[in-house]
Parts: sequence; structure tokens; C-alpha cells
Amino acid sequence: MTSTQILITIVLYFAVLITISYLVGRKGDSATFFRGNRSSPWYVVAFGMIGASLSGVTFISVPGAVEAGAMNYFQVVLGYVVGYAVIGMVLLPLYYKLNLTSIYTYLDKRYGNAAQYTGSSFFILSRIVGASFRLYLVAGVLQTFVFEAMGVSFWQTVTLTVILIWLYTFKSGIKTIVWTDTLQTLFMLIAVGVAIYYVSDSLGLNGIGSVTGFITESDLSQIFFFDDWKSGQHFVKQFISGAFIAIVMTGLDQDMMQKNLTCRSLKDAQKNMFWFTMVLTFVNLIFLGLGVLLTAYASTNGIDAQKDALFPSIALDAGLGIGIGLVFILGLVAAAYSSADSALTSLTTSFSVDILKIEENYEAKKQNQMRKWIHVGFSVVLILVIVGFEYLVKDDSVINKLFVYSGYTYGPLLGLFSFGIVTRLKVHHYATPIIAILSPFLAFIISFYAEALYEFEFGFFILLLNGAITFLGLWIASFLSQQEQEDTM
Repeated sequence: MTSTQILITIVLYFAVLITISYLVGRKGDSATFFRGNRSSPWYVVAFGMIGASLSGVTFISVPGAVEAGAMNYFQVVLGYVVGYAVIGMVLLPLYYKLNLTSIYTYLDKRYGNAAQYTGSSFFILSRIVGASFRLYLVAGVLQTFVFEAMGVSFWQTVTLTVILIWLYTFKSGIKTIVWTDTLQTLFMLIAVGVAIYYVSDSLGLNGIGSVTGFITESDLSQIFFFDDWKSGQHFVKQFISGAFIAIVMTGLDQDMMQKNLTCRSLKDAQKNMFWFTMVLTFVNLIFLGLGVLLTAYASTNGIDAQKDALFPSIALDAGLGIGIGLVFILGLVAAAYSSADSALTSLTTSFSVDILKIEENYEAKKQNQMRKWIHVGFSVVLILVIVGFEYLVKDDSVINKLFVYSGYTYGPLLGLFSFGIVTRLKVHHYATPIIAILSPFLAFIISFYAEALYEFEFGFFILLLNGAITFLGLWIASFLSQQEQEDTM
């Protein structure tokens, strides 16, 4: 597939997204941008959330990671099921009861405004880095296979990418995204199906039975790992981590919850979470199966590509035809932008509602003006961070980096929300930012020495450790606060 063909495909794709944006959001205001006027059909939200959850990282990194770790990632996915159940039964009823625009408003109601600023700040930091990781991966593929041959530099590729996202989200935000994500999820799933067909056909596998038989008989089909409890791949660590990753990266994440909160009612939002969970689990299994096929194809045909380079190299450079190359680009771009567009919208929402509190402090016209400038500002920030990754990220699979990093940034949110929901203890609101900031540093020290002295790898489990430290810190602070009150009486 030539660079010109790829470029034409991308241009046509974005033309469709911008058209959808125009049709959906012609009369958009801040309420439309933040909440989608609470009018989204639950099944549309559920289908679109699949693409947003998977992203370009899953699209490339999950199949590419199979060679090194077999299908152990599915242990994490099984944990997701438990986490999503907690979201549907515990968090969504809370959010709908309080009629929230930003979920971090709950922290204000529970602890005070310092906690809301803290929670929103951790989310903003997490989402900037997470969205940038995802876009960095996709921009790198586009740079290698399209723009490098045209003499376009990496920073120009990134800038163009973010500008295109800004174009179709700036007016109606989440209302547009609910519908564009549906289209992007469809393209991504079609891409995976077509890739499986082309690769399995090249391996001489005909029919679903022979494909599934080939995958299950492969040494790379191992899912469960119980042998070494010190390893980061151990089932218990990955399953529990998966449950908490789902809770924090979906249930405590403004990006993902903003879509849920556009549903017409709590019942619709819960139906959305149920079907989203079922489909997402199955889709992740398909991605891992594709990883087995890609690894086998690379080995058979002498293709020297590993990890994140595996899928792009086979789809675009292995001579399998223009069909797989076309759907790969569509799937990659769809997966990347279904995640990045909602990230840009949720960052704008959280900063506007939680930090500047524009809905409380400004009239509607001023809200719209400020929201638009904040949207532009975060677009610029994403460009700068992604370009910075070009000089910092040089090894490992991106999905592993993303989850380990998320354990440090989402951990304090896990501690803040769980302490607030599980207990009725009071904490001085100025103590919450101090505890939340110290927690990741303590978690890193414990993790470092556990591996250095005992060869114990926390892996994704660092999230639970971080959340536990925050929870314990809040409990101690509540106890000290109670003692202080008693001493003054």
C-alpha cells in the first residue's frame, strides 16, 4: 500500500467524521459539550465505548505483546469484568443520584473543594499522558509509513493529527463523540476481522474451526500463569489488577464516565455497562488470537518485527495486498481517535467544571468562550507531550508502560473514592492533596525495594498498592482530626 493511498484513506475518513460533527452539533452549547443534553441512546454509548476503551494501544500493542507474554493479558481482561460490575452497581447510582457533570464534584461534596481540585488534577495528568501515549503510537506508524517519505517531520504529523481531532470536537464535544465513536468502533472491528482473514488464509487455515484450532494448539495460547508468584504475570496479580484498573480507568475516569452520564437514565447507563463488558471481553480475546496468528506469520515468512511494530509491518509491508493495508489504517486511526477525541473533551470538561467552575461562576456566553479556549489549550498541550515522547519512549510495549504509569496516577483516585464511599469518616480537606501526592512516591519506593531485595514484581498491582496507601493515609488523617477535635473540647 503506497503512502498516497494511505493519505487519501485518512482524508476521506476525517471528512466523514467532520460531517457527522456538523450534523449532530449544529446548535451546540456548553451543556451539549459537557453532557450531550442527557439524550444519548444507551446502545450507541455502549458500542462507542468499546473503541474508546481499546484505543490504538490495544489495536497494536495487545497483538504485538503475545510473542513475549502469550495471552496472559486476558487475565487482566477477566478482572475487568469484576471492575465493570462495581461501576454499574456502585458508582453509576452514586453519580446519577448526585446529577454530576464531572465525577470529581463528588469529592467536593464528600471532602471539600481541595479534594475536588486534587482528584481533577490527577485525572488531568493521567489523561494527558495516557492520551499522548496512545496518539504517540499511532503518529509513529503514520510517520513511518506515510509522512516520512513525503519529507514531513514527526512534530508536523502530530500537529496535523491533533488539529483534525479538534476540528470535529470543538463545537459539541461529547454529543458528537458518542456518535463518531460508534463509527470508529465499527471500523476497528472490521479491521481486526479482515486482518484475521488475510493472515489465516496465508497460513493455509480455512474456516473458523481451523483458525481457532491453530490458536488453541499454539504455545502462545496460554492464558493462565500460576507458577511464579513473584512474577508480574501471576494470575492473582493480573486478575485483581484488572478489576481495579477497570474501576479507576473507567469508573473514576471523567473521560469514560462522561459518556455514561449522557444516557437518559441510570437504568440505561447500567444496561450500557453490561453489554459493553460482554462485548469488550470477547473483542480482547479476538485481539489476542490475532496476535498468535501474526506471530506465526512473521516466523513463517522471516519477518523481523516485534511488539508494537509487528501488526503494522505485516499489514502494510508484507505483500498481503491493499485490502488488509486499507482496513489496518482505518482500524488504527479509528481506534486511536475514538480514544483521543473523548480525552480532549473530558480534559476540557474537567478543567472547566472542576478547576475553573465555569458553570457556577459565569453566564452561558462566557462559559462557551472559556470552554473553547480551554479546548484549544489542551490541544496544544497534547501536541507538546506527544512530541516529547519521541525522545523518551524507546523500548517495551506501550500498553505495559501505560498501565504501570496509570497505577501511580490513578491510585490516589482509587483511595479517595473508596474511602469516601466505604466509610463515613471525616478528613480535613487540606489533608487530601498532601496524602494523594505522597502516595505515589511511597508506592514507588516500596515497589523498588520489593523487586531489589525480594525479586517481587508488583507489575500492574502497583495500582492497588497506591490506592491502599492513600486509603490508609486518609484513615490516619481522620483519626488525627478526631483526636484534635476531642482535645479542643
